[in-house]
Amino acid sequence: MKFATEYLWFNTDEKRAYINITETVEEVVDKSGVQEGMVLVSAMHITAGVYVNDAESGLIQDIDEWLEQLAPFNPNYRHHRTGETNGDAHLKNLLVHHEVIVPITNGKLDLGPWQQVYYAEFDGKRRKRVIIKVMGE
Repeated sequence: MKFATEYLWFNTDEKRAYINITETVEEVVDKSGVQEGMVLVSAMHITAGVYVNDAESGLIQDIDEWLEQLAPFNPNYRHHRTGETNGDAHLKNLLVHHEVIVPITNGKLDLGPWQQVYYAEFDGKRRKRVIIKVMGE
């Protein structure tokens, strides 16, 4: 069994951002030499997420608006009593989740026809990381 680990770092200019990281994940898988297995892609922060979906700009806007409707910024979150102001970002993380596992077949990501891997930032303007962990033969 082979394992490979790499980290991606993000520091977005915006509070919320959706970044397609599929190509980078593919490069890590290719470099690992794993032909059959899986890759874990996980945000290492509780105010960010990782998801798989279509790379269509209208859909990305729809996702952002949907998340804002379900978990809007609200100055009255109890979490803000601790001095924080990112309660909505924590809730958005729960909706999107923090990680995905993608199969590797014949040395390539085995995604559906429109599937792409995204990093979702919900409390940007500071440095955060994502782990990419490749496992297989």
